[in-house]
Amino acid sequence: MQTLRALINWTVTQTSAVDSVTDHKTTGDSAGPLRIAGRPVAADLRALAPDLSRRVLARLLEELPVYANLPGEEVAGDIAEIVQHSVRMFADAIEARRVPDETELAAQRRSAQRRAEEGVPLDAILAAYQLGIAMVWSQVSAGATPGDHADLREVLEILLEIQRRILCSVTESYLAARRTIDSEEHSGRHALMAALLSGAEPDGTVRAAPRYAVLTLRLERHPDEDAAAPGVAARRKIRRVREALDAFWDQPCLTAFRSDRGTVLMPLDDDAAVLDHEGLRALIVDAAGAAGAPLTAAVAVADVAEVPTAVARTAEIVDLVRATGRQPGLYRLADVLLDYQLSRPSAALPALAARLEPVAQKPELLTTLQTYLGVDRDRRATANALHVHPNTVDYRLRRISELTGLSAHRTEDVGELHASLVARQALGERS
Repeated sequence: MQTLRALINWTVTQTSAVDSVTDHKTTGDSAGPLRIAGRPVAADLRALAPDLSRRVLARLLEELPVYANLPGEEVAGDIAEIVQHSVRMFADAIEARRVPDETELAAQRRSAQRRAEEGVPLDAILAAYQLGIAMVWSQVSAGATPGDHADLREVLEILLEIQRRILCSVTESYLAARRTIDSEEHSGRHALMAALLSGAEPDGTVRAAPRYAVLTLRLERHPDEDAAAPGVAARRKIRRVREALDAFWDQPCLTAFRSDRGTVLMPLDDDAAVLDHEGLRALIVDAAGAAGAPLTAAVAVADVAEVPTAVARTAEIVDLVRATGRQPGLYRLADVLLDYQLSRPSAALPALAARLEPVAQKPELLTTLQTYLGVDRDRRATANALHVHPNTVDYRLRRISELTGLSAHRTEDVGELHASLVARQALGERS
C-alpha cells in the first residue's frame, strides 16, 4: 500500500502541476487534430492499439507477479480486452480533446468488480493502469520536438486527468464489490441457507420461500486450475457459474460453492407448480460453457423441511451419474431410477459386485465394458471413445466373457453386467 499511496500522490501532484484539464477546456481550441512529431496523435494511437495492447500485456506479465500467475484464459480474454478497450478510449479522448465521464468508464469498473470477486489485489490493478498509461504516453510523445510543446502539454493533461479518473473509479468499484462480498458472507441470506441445509428453523431475518429447487453441482477442473494460480482460476469458474444462475433466475439464489462442488437453492413461489426442467438443462449447458469446464447437476423440488434430504439425494445422483460414465448435464431421480435403486444398500449388492471380481485387476476391461454399455453396445463408438481399434474392443469383450461367464453380446446378460458395474461403484464409494 506504500507504493499505491506514492502512486496516487504522484498522480495528484502531476495533475495539479498542469492545472488539470476540464471537460470544457478544449472545446474551443485550435482547428485540426493534436499532432506530435508530425503525427496525428489520436489516429496514430488508434492504429497502433492492437500492437500497443500486446506490449502492455507483456509488460504486465513481466513486471506484476499477480498478472503472471492469473489463468491464461483470463489474461488472453478479460485482461487483454480491457487493456485494448482502454487504449482505444485514450485515442477517442485525445481526438475529442475531452476527458471521458463516469459513464464511459463502465468497462473499467466492471473489470475491477470481477477482479475483486476473484481476489486480485487492488494495488496490482492500479499499478497495471499506471503502467499502461505510462506506455501510452511513451508511445504518443516519441520523437517530440520543441515545436510540439503546446500539443504535447495538452495530450499530457488529458492522459493525467484520465489516469486520475480511472484510479478513482476503479478503486471505488473494487471496494464496493469487496464490501458486498464481505457483507454477504455474514448476511441473513447465508444464515437462511445454513438453517435450510441443517433443517433448523429459519430465524426470520430473511423470509424463506415456500419451496426450493435444490441443485447439487459438480464442477470439473478448468485447465487453468493446473497452472500457477489455481485459486484464482477456481474463483473465476465459480463466478461465471453464479453469473449464469443470476441471469436465469428472477430471484436471488442461495448458493454455497467450493472449487469442485456447489449447492444451489432456487426459491419457488406457491404458484410454481411445474419446474422448467428443459430451461434448467439449457442453463447447465450455458453455465458449463461460461465456466469453461464440464458441469454435472442434479435437481429436486423440496419444501423447506425437506431441503436437507433433497440436498443429500441430489448429491447422490451427481455421484452416481459420474460413476456410471454418463455425460455431464442436468439429471433428476427419474433419469437414473434403476441405477439409483441398484446402488442402494442390500444383501444383493456385494453379490452383484462380485460378478465382475475376475476382471477387477484389469481396469482396461472394466473401462471397455462401461463404455460399451454406455454407447448402446456400439463397438465402433466404443473404439473411438477409447482411442483403440474395434478389434481391440472385440478382444476385451471376449476376455470379459471368458473370465465372468457373462457376455455383453447376450441380451439376458447385459442387465446383470450393468448392475454389477453399478454395485461395484456403489460399494467403492462407501469403502
